[in-house]
Amino acid sequence: MNVPKHVAIIMDGNGRWAEKRGLKRSMGHLEGSKTLEKLAIHAIDMGVSILSVYAFSTDNFKRDEEEVKYLMDLVVKYFNTKFEKINKKGVRVIVSGRKENLRSDVVEAINNIEEKTKNNTAGILNICLNYGGQEEIIDGAIKLAEDIKNGLDVRNFKREDFYSYLYHSLPPIDLLIRTGGELRVSNFMLYQMSYSEFYFTNTLFPDFDKSEFNKAIFMYENRDRRFGGINEKKSS
Repeated sequence: MNVPKHVAIIMDGNGRWAEKRGLKRSMGHLEGSKTLEKLAIHAIDMGVSILSVYAFSTDNFKRDEEEVKYLMDLVVKYFNTKFEKINKKGVRVIVSGRKENLRSDVVEAINNIEEKTKNNTAGILNICLNYGGQEEIIDGAIKLAEDIKNGLDVRNFKREDFYSYLYHSLPPIDLLIRTGGELRVSNFMLYQMSYSEFYFTNTLFPDFDKSEFNKAIFMYENRDRRFGGINEKKSS
């Protein structure tokens, strides 16, 4: 079974899932958090090493104040009390994004979950919070510029070397999944998805269960990944 090492998910459709049921948008985010917990464990069980998820973008602060507050409260609640199954599974939780503009209790919850799971080795759950792909590249470029100023020789600097300047030094994304029916990447992990396979589905994220995830993996197994080269067997 050709399972992707690094899977990323743009978890879209939580609010619409709730609105379709006559519920507040916040209820969709709550249901989506439950789906994420189940999916993270399922992905690791399937052999995925890293699962990156788009939880909250830098642009999401433009949303209604009540919705933003609920999302931040939900982050604190889950990081402090609800990720025990993931921890027991041996999954390490890391958070990517800018900590500026985040409430102090959110930053504290991030630090707590990262510290609590830092020695786990079964897999990595990378939660992108207050995150933007362009912002990550800018922040990385600033760090690189500082190193150059301090004497770093970049004459042989390769694109692979830049990964160490991103929020976390993770391998490239093999498979990018977007739920909710939209066909765009929305400023998500732009540097890491250079050669990703894309899988778009109309399924709203709270309904994106194990069987839906398996469909994406099956699609990936049947893709021909050449990274700019030629598949010699097919060409012959």
